[in-house]
Amino acid sequence: MKPKQIKGVPQQKSGGFHDTESRKQFAAPLIPLKFEIVKKRFFSINKWKSYCGDAFAAFKLYDSNAIPAEREPLKGDFIRINIPGPGETQAKGYDWVEITEICYYEDTISESIMITCRPSQDPKNKNNSHIAHFYSSKATSTFMIRRDSTHINTAVYGRNESPNFNARLFDIIRNMMVAAGGMIGIAKIQWQQLTDGFLDFE
Repeated sequence: MKPKQIKGVPQQKSGGFHDTESRKQFAAPLIPLKFEIVKKRFFSINKWKSYCGDAFAAFKLYDSNAIPAEREPLKGDFIRINIPGPGETQAKGYDWVEITEICYYEDTISESIMITCRPSQDPKNKNNSHIAHFYSSKATSTFMIRRDSTHINTAVYGRNESPNFNARLFDIIRNMMVAAGGMIGIAKIQWQQLTDGFLDFE
């Protein structure tokens, strides 16, 4: 299976990938209202855990100066990730990504928003350039929400996912285990919970 070619999603060049998508149909008059709710959930990164269950990772938004942020994300912000199990020791048990792009697309019949993240150093320790993540700096995750006249789509697209070997021995072993789980589909199951949760109006 090949990765989907999606405008705004980085090209797949090496390593693992996934296309995790959810889709729900609504009556046309309800689409704008429902999409506004999905948009609010999408931009509330600190609440993502509540949309995908206690077994999933916890996310915390930080600004470019590594100060916790309670607002919509901006390009240059960081997201601290606390995944279940042992964390990245040099970053005090957390994984970090930087928001590298936030893109908006709109035409007469559709609208979409994409947030692309890349593994980064711990922004609280600017003297250490070590990538504090189980994937290497080549990996990306692109989060997307989209609406047209009949459906709302939510998605996470992972590209160029390979373990981060630039780490201490314990962290290399941990990174290999977590990355391997991601590449065999365990992470996709968790991302599916998030994309489904964005669209849960029950």
